[in-house]
Amino acid sequence: MTDSSGQADVIVVGAGPAGSATAYWLAQAGLDVLLLEKATFPRDKICGDGLTPRAVRALISMGVDLDAPGWIRNKGLRIYGGGTKVELPWPELASFPDFGLVRARTDLDQLLAEHAAKAGAKLQQGCNVTGPILDERTDRIIGVTARYQGEDVEYRAPLVVAADGGSSRLSLAMGLRKRDDRPMGVAVRRYYQTPRHDDEYLESWLELWDGQRLLPGYGWVFPLGNGLSNVGLGLLNTSKSFQNVDYRAMMRGWCAGMPEEWQFDEDHATGPIRGAALPMGFNRQPHYTRGMLLVGDAGGMINPFNGEGIDYGLESGRLAADIIVQALARPTAAQRERALYEYPRILKDEHGGYFTIGRVFVKAIGDPRIMKFATRHGLPHPTLMRFTLKLLANLTDPRGGDAMDRIINAMSKVAPAA
Repeated sequence: MTDSSGQADVIVVGAGPAGSATAYWLAQAGLDVLLLEKATFPRDKICGDGLTPRAVRALISMGVDLDAPGWIRNKGLRIYGGGTKVELPWPELASFPDFGLVRARTDLDQLLAEHAAKAGAKLQQGCNVTGPILDERTDRIIGVTARYQGEDVEYRAPLVVAADGGSSRLSLAMGLRKRDDRPMGVAVRRYYQTPRHDDEYLESWLELWDGQRLLPGYGWVFPLGNGLSNVGLGLLNTSKSFQNVDYRAMMRGWCAGMPEEWQFDEDHATGPIRGAALPMGFNRQPHYTRGMLLVGDAGGMINPFNGEGIDYGLESGRLAADIIVQALARPTAAQRERALYEYPRILKDEHGGYFTIGRVFVKAIGDPRIMKFATRHGLPHPTLMRFTLKLLANLTDPRGGDAMDRIINAMSKVAPAA
C-alpha cells in the first residue's frame, strides 16, 4: 500500500468508472496506486444509468459480480419514432455478451471504487485535487496538490492519470483545452416512481420537439427495478436552435406527453431535474502529455452516436493501466516515454475512425429535415434498424462477424482518426 508520505507509483485523480478501472488494473499488476476522489461516497452523477453490452464486457473482465443484488439486466433497446415502435434485442456476438445492465451511478461508482480498493489501490475520499506539481527542469507532472481533511497536502508519483470528468481541472491546469471542432451534448434526467421500473428493455424516443422544432437527440426511459426509472433527454449542439433550448422545460413537457399511468409527474418524482454536459469524440487531446494520461470523460471519450461514456471510460482505464505497467518496467526515461506515447496512438486506432463517423452523423442529424426523414423511413425496416443498433452502440465482432459487422468495421478503418 501507499505509505503515509503520499508517495505512489501512480496517482489517479477521480474515482468515477474510468478512474476506478485504471486503479483496479494498476493494483492488479502490483503497483502502488493512490485513487483520489473529491466527493465522499455515495455520490450522484448525471447519467442515464444504462450500460450496453460493451460496458458489461468491461465489468466482466474486472471480475465484478453481476449476479449480486442491485444489477438489473435488459434484453435490448425499444425505439419509438415516426409513429413506429420497434424492439431490437442486443446482437448475438462472440465479442460481447447479449445483455445490458442498469444501475444507479450512486451505487455503481461506489461499487467500482471499492472494487479497486479491494485489489490494493488506496482510495482517499473527500480529497479535492487543486493542481499539478511540476518538475521545474522538465515541466513534467510529478504529483498533485490537494485539500484533504482541512489541510493542504501533496502527493507525488512519476505518473498521474486525469480521471476527473468532462471539466477536468487537472487537464486545464496542464494546458489542455477542449477542442471546438467536437460535438457536445447535454443530458438532463430525473428519477420517477413508476410501474415501468422492471421493463426488460431500455427505451429510446427519437423525436424531441421544442415547440415546432425537431431537435437532434433522444429521450430515454431506463428501468432500475427498485420501483424507479431513470427518465431523461440527451441533446446535441449540432442544431442551430441548441442555444435557445430550456432543457428542463422541455423535459417537463416531454414527460407530460407520456401516458398518465406511467407517473412521470411531479407527484412521483424523487428529486429535481438535473443536467450535465457530455464531452464527445475525443474533445480533449493529447491523451498523454508530460507524465499525465487522460481517461474517460476527461479525454472526451463519449460516443457521439449514443452519448454513452461508461464503456469507453472502463476500456480506456484498462488500456492506460496496461501502458503504464509496461512503461514503468522500462529502465530508461526515453524508453518509458516511448511506451507512454503508445497510449494516444492505440486509442485513436481503436476508436478514432468510429468517433469520426459519429461526428459526421451528429452533424447530419442537426438538420431537422434529415432527422425527420431518418426517423420516418428508417424505423419501419428491421434489417436497417439492426444495423443501426450495432453502429450506434459500437457492437461488432472485429474478425469474422456478419455482413453488418464487416461494413461497420470497414467504415471505422477507412475514416480518418482525428
